[in-house]
Amino acid sequence: SGARAVRLTTWLRSGDRGMAVLALAIGLGGGVGAVVFRELIVGITHLATGRGEYAGLGRVSSTTVPALGPYFLLVVPVLGGLVYGPLLARFAPEARGHGVPEVMLAVARQGGRIRPRVAFVKALASAACIGTGGSVGREGPIVQIGSALGSTLGQAVRVPERRLRLLVACGAAAGISATFNTPIAGVFFAMEVILREVKAQAFGFLVVASVAADAVGRAAYGDAPFLTLPAVHVGSVLDYPLFAGLGVLAAVAGVAFVRTLYGIEDVADRVWRGPAWARPVAGGVVLGALLLALPELYGVGYPVLSNVVEGNRTLGLVLLLVVGKAIATSTTIAIGGSGGVFAPLLFIGAMLGSAFGRIGRMVFGGLIAASSAYGVVGMGAVFAACARAPMTAVLILFELTGDTGVILPAMLAVAVATAVADLITKDTIYTLKLRRRGIDIDARAPRPALAGRTVGTDLRAGPAPVVWDLSADDLGEVFAATGSAVLAVRDEAGAVAGVVTLGDVEQDLASVEDDEDDGGEVEVVDVTALSLIHTLAAIRVGDPLQRVLDALVDAGVDAVPVVDETGQTVRGWMTSADVLAALRGRTASGASGASGTPRPPAPGPSPAESAR
Repeated sequence: SGARAVRLTTWLRSGDRGMAVLALAIGLGGGVGAVVFRELIVGITHLATGRGEYAGLGRVSSTTVPALGPYFLLVVPVLGGLVYGPLLARFAPEARGHGVPEVMLAVARQGGRIRPRVAFVKALASAACIGTGGSVGREGPIVQIGSALGSTLGQAVRVPERRLRLLVACGAAAGISATFNTPIAGVFFAMEVILREVKAQAFGFLVVASVAADAVGRAAYGDAPFLTLPAVHVGSVLDYPLFAGLGVLAAVAGVAFVRTLYGIEDVADRVWRGPAWARPVAGGVVLGALLLALPELYGVGYPVLSNVVEGNRTLGLVLLLVVGKAIATSTTIAIGGSGGVFAPLLFIGAMLGSAFGRIGRMVFGGLIAASSAYGVVGMGAVFAACARAPMTAVLILFELTGDTGVILPAMLAVAVATAVADLITKDTIYTLKLRRRGIDIDARAPRPALAGRTVGTDLRAGPAPVVWDLSADDLGEVFAATGSAVLAVRDEAGAVAGVVTLGDVEQDLASVEDDEDDGGEVEVVDVTALSLIHTLAAIRVGDPLQRVLDALVDAGVDAVPVVDETGQTVRGWMTSADVLAALRGRTASGASGASGTPRPPAPGPSPAESAR
């Protein structure tokens, strides 16, 4: 019934146990979403090429259209653009590109709000792009899909903004965890990249979501990592300066890739003058030519990555793939494709590290580690240089290899790569996309307009609190008698726990009337003040006025009660009008710290506490 749903949503948003349940649901949903998305990519790839994976097979024809021979590579990206171009332009333009910056923006500036349709559109568009040859990764889309799921669920339950942001991060953690089979790295990716802070309070909820998503992924694909990487064995102490050198090279290569990515996008912006939906179609011709020249660039490219790290390709081809992948990924994004840059960064790092290791073996012979060790470490170093997420980089290598031997070399190379890249530029591959739109989420926040203003003693009068188990009918009578739109609610212990609004009560009573008008049986349900409550943190005289504003926004109400030290007596009320007056430089009723004449308290009596 509606009343039970209200009670459930109230419980979900009112405490840590409810938050843990939401994190679990997001983790399970993110895991299922990751599995469905991966299968969607495989299905479209099979439809286009006749194979579940095409990269690594060489310049072979498609079994779907064998008459075209390898030249089908010129056609397939164009057909893919015909699918995802109109889809993105019509339904969710924000799903274009690599996705993670949009999630970061939602957390930093939009209170964690992401449109529900983004998950669906992103899944279809990215699968169509990758399956038809787009040289991008699936991790960015899965992060955006999981984050959209977390935001949608949080908005449905009406959690406060600070918790909504955390639920978005839970979705991101679930996406990385389910994709890579790396639950630890998923947690740290969410903290380092999405939340941009490491907090113990958030850690537990992120772990719940990440573990749940990984459990779904393992149920679908087994316990083995999707990407097989060799163990890392350090040959001698000589390896360590070489790993540090690889870190420097990775930083330079990473920054060069970022500049290539946005440089090619700028060129495409200047050249293209047609409608947005047709840009991937026209650009598909350019992408197809790149794939025909280097079919190893088709799609995500993990088979090629594994092959190179194991030492099965020539040094010349490996070096060519470093440049080729950077150009192909940049082209895919520039023409309006949808896909992530996480996998391309790992790919470029593997190529770069493998080439570095092979050259090192030519110089030092068997004194140093195998080139595969440098290929593995290079993956983390390039990612860390571009994303500035060193903990995620080290942990993902450890979880993918299952080898403790990778930790020391990875820590050294990743630390050097991060430091050198930071010296070159303060922008990451994610923040630069936002800054190019004029959004700097790293900028120091301006001094709050309410700074220095506190809750004073001259408060608005208002109705006394109602008891927690007052029925909806009785609440309606109290609202009618007081003329108020908001009432404070005491919990079972007698403390003021939150507020109930006239709109919520009217909605509940209207639903009952609709059922009666339809001639159906009306179920008698126990709708009480507690089941309709908007929970609030206690606000007292002397608290910052910013705390009042946060409470008004988080609860979505127009007035909040100010309680005494015991939390059981309402001293008065603060309204949104009071906060607005303070923002204009006048002292509002109950706001101290500004000059001006206090606003008069709201008219109406303050009745005694309502009885049943």
